[in-house]
Amino acid sequence: MPAKPRLGQNFLNDTHAIERIAGSNGDLAGRTVVEIGPGAGAITSALVARAAHVVAIELDTSLADHLRTQFAPERLTVHQQDVLSFDFAAAAARAGGPLLVFGNLPYFITSQILLKLAACHASLDRAVLMVQREVADRVTARPGSRDYGLLSVTVQMYGPAENLFTLPPSSFSPPPDVHSTVFRWRFAPRFEELGVEETGFPAFIRKVFAQKRKTLVNNLRAAGIAPPAIAAALAQAAIDPRARAEALSIETLAALWRALRVTGSSA
Repeated sequence: MPAKPRLGQNFLNDTHAIERIAGSNGDLAGRTVVEIGPGAGAITSALVARAAHVVAIELDTSLADHLRTQFAPERLTVHQQDVLSFDFAAAAARAGGPLLVFGNLPYFITSQILLKLAACHASLDRAVLMVQREVADRVTARPGSRDYGLLSVTVQMYGPAENLFTLPPSSFSPPPDVHSTVFRWRFAPRFEELGVEETGFPAFIRKVFAQKRKTLVNNLRAAGIAPPAIAAALAQAAIDPRARAEALSIETLAALWRALRVTGSSA
């Protein structure tokens, strides 16, 4: 099947990589797995051989039709739709338990898909995803590193993520202009553990990372928080007033959010 660059299609043709991806989410026996962007079905074939049932989400009509001709309907269900509108909760209910997810994510909507999966965490177990290498480095970055930022904290609030391996452009047809990294994400939200709210804390994180070059204090001031409240919260959370958000762990950021709540500040 010919790829359509306008849809971000780059088909994986590395047999060894396909087997590594299919084996990176643990034992699939008896499980329902969801594949995002199956394309021509290279990874799909390996998943069908391992899982009880595969649910493929494919936007391209011709590719969706092609997949339906390649696999028996009792092994593969194809949804021809945008993954951003897919109902993961309903799929998990039909499966009788949380889903395992695989996906070669289109580069131009990677962040939106990650946010969608985070929002659907209650229906998911683990995900093995292939993204642009630079994005994977940001997703799995640790505090204080060059790549650590809003995406790192947003993903890691919903569970640990780890890079598995990186593939060169030659592993795809047509070859993309970038390397691609496969990472694994286990859904284990940390909101209760951190003592923060699932609605309020992510909004706070967006504020403190709003301008990466600015200090934490300046970003909080720009968010409308009064300087005395900021100073009191920083002292309570034992944070250097000169610090930037990218130097702080999720635990420290959570402590700051709780301290601001104590002062009655809107954060």
